[in-house]
Amino acid sequence: MNDMSQVLKEDVEPAPAAALRLDAPPSTNIWAHARHVVSENPVTGFAFGLFALIVLAAIFGPSLVPYDPLASNTNAALQAPSAAHWFGTDQLGRDIFSRVVAATRLDFTIAVASVALVFLLGGLAGVSAGFFGGWVDKVVGRIADTIMAFPLFVLAMGIVAALGNSVTNIVIATAIINFPLYARVARAEANVRREAGFVQAARLSGNSDWRLLLTQIVPNIMPIMAVQMSLTMGYAILNAAGLSFIGLGVRPPTPEWGIMVAEGASFIVSGEWWIAFFPGLALMIAVFCFNLLGDGVRDLVDPQRRN
Repeated sequence: MNDMSQVLKEDVEPAPAAALRLDAPPSTNIWAHARHVVSENPVTGFAFGLFALIVLAAIFGPSLVPYDPLASNTNAALQAPSAAHWFGTDQLGRDIFSRVVAATRLDFTIAVASVALVFLLGGLAGVSAGFFGGWVDKVVGRIADTIMAFPLFVLAMGIVAALGNSVTNIVIATAIINFPLYARVARAEANVRREAGFVQAARLSGNSDWRLLLTQIVPNIMPIMAVQMSLTMGYAILNAAGLSFIGLGVRPPTPEWGIMVAEGASFIVSGEWWIAFFPGLALMIAVFCFNLLGDGVRDLVDPQRRN
């Protein structure tokens, strides 16, 4: 009898804690997932490293450059790249390396400000159009169609020419021409999710429409909007440089990549290639970085890719 009781006791005895820990699901910590994404895709790791370098250059670059970006020295004008001037000097003797690094802050600021503005305007307008429908959808749709009826860069040129070529107006123009893209993406995502089960459950719990919009719809479309923001950062930098190149952007002598390319274009024929080459290279690297960053952001925010 005692032997039978001992057997039954062993059968119903709970498993050790160590065995339970072995059967537990793997951790979904965001940092572990980020390390997994970077290790699985070296291109994504390269893009994030390049992005970190751009951010550091924008924050600390102007205070670390070896020369004053605005100081001219005609005795050192048009010098080729050397140990003293890594990227050479321009027609006024200004150090191109210092100007390229200092310009990072301005171009990055324009990109971040314009993308943040269009996210607030276009994103919220598109979410409202997709969630409420009706006249809200019609108004937002007509505004987006009107903007897209114009060539976008030509529209940006007109806005800056009318308002004046300042940094604020460049940000506004860049945000306006990107409005249809954000509005349509947000509208499509909100239109799909407004009838989802979790939204209906929240509505039956007594939440108002605006509360549903802000607490249920907006958080669930943030992943796709984050990817869109990373992609349009590069376009915002390219648009600002294009406006500066044609004389409608930031006024010289402010260091800006588009202005520097425009100033150096006339010297390429005479052999001073470095004046336009290095600012153009910095512009290309920044746009390339943000395009690659879009894939990395998608991998990070997509729940289906977590393991």
